[in-house]
Amino acid sequence: MALNQTRAERAWAEINLNNLKHNVKALREILPAGSELMAVVKANAYGHGDVEIAANLNHIGVSSFAVATIDEGIRLRTHGIKGNILILGYTLPERAVELVRHHLTQAVIDYDHAKQLNAFGKPIPVHIKIDTGMHRLGESCDNPAEIDKILRSPNLEVRGIFTHLCAADSTQTDDIEFTKKQIHKFYALLDQLQQLGHTLPKVHIQSSYGVLNYPELQCDYARIGIALYGALSSPDDRTKLQLDLRPVLALKARVALIRTITAGEGVSYGRQFMAQRDTRVAVISIGYADGLPRNLSYEKACVLIRGCRAPIIGRICMDQLMVDVTDIPVVKRGDIATLIGKDGSEKITAEQVAANAGTITNELLSRLGTRLERILI
Repeated sequence: MALNQTRAERAWAEINLNNLKHNVKALREILPAGSELMAVVKANAYGHGDVEIAANLNHIGVSSFAVATIDEGIRLRTHGIKGNILILGYTLPERAVELVRHHLTQAVIDYDHAKQLNAFGKPIPVHIKIDTGMHRLGESCDNPAEIDKILRSPNLEVRGIFTHLCAADSTQTDDIEFTKKQIHKFYALLDQLQQLGHTLPKVHIQSSYGVLNYPELQCDYARIGIALYGALSSPDDRTKLQLDLRPVLALKARVALIRTITAGEGVSYGRQFMAQRDTRVAVISIGYADGLPRNLSYEKACVLIRGCRAPIIGRICMDQLMVDVTDIPVVKRGDIATLIGKDGSEKITAEQVAANAGTITNELLSRLGTRLERILI
């Protein structure tokens, strides 16, 4: 729907559905024949709004999704999302009845977890997570006998088997070698399982960077997260495949108040900013409770107002931040400040904001809070 600027009262995220559709098309075009895009919509679809994103993906033909928790999966189901929903994280065996009730697929994170789920006594669709070197979740690839037992569990409908490449984003030689070892270990395990008489379920190994840096892998699914939203984790990341991915999210807020302070006066908590000249200050109605990192304080970042850059001054507060608009005299109350996105010829990317905050884009976006209205455009 079209954006109604009068409806966006305080702070909001604009979600560009045309860019989302474009990214899906671009990513599908590079996947091998027979490989299906699995949209990762965990953490509120990386801050974009899980139900809104998943519903629009359903509309354009995406029917496989990944979430982190059972409650994320239930939320999608209760809002009418169709298709396969894979829970990547741990689910208590006591909640097995909910997995069945909501037609959710659970990642089995080791043999003990499989035994507990199997004891529920009713068929549960699962994917087996394999640890090939990240040492987070997954049954070790060095334990084929345990994985064989999981595959033979009478109450587990094994529909997939997967691993995660923990250094696929890196172009450093040692990381590339490690990633290749992970890939080799995974496929060697698959060979062992076939030798034990198993027909392989659907296989997946690539996330966003796995697709962009190792496109030659032939898998049944590609789990696409950050790239789906038109971003990379860092502005310095370089990938083998260069795609025209377009940002789906823009972050904006209103100018609530403008005041002038004199040279020598301070702004915000702790008076860490002291004006060196008479300074025109705009108060912007967004703060760290909305997910904006507090360590962007002290002129480490800026916003765009009327197509110009205005540096953040003083400490970012829970609900507001202040910027210097001395050199933008036309700014007035009610104007829109862009924290991520375009304004005129100027642009601030999520990657740049994350780097300024000393983190990655994934964290920045996924922490955007529920107070922010998501407006579809």
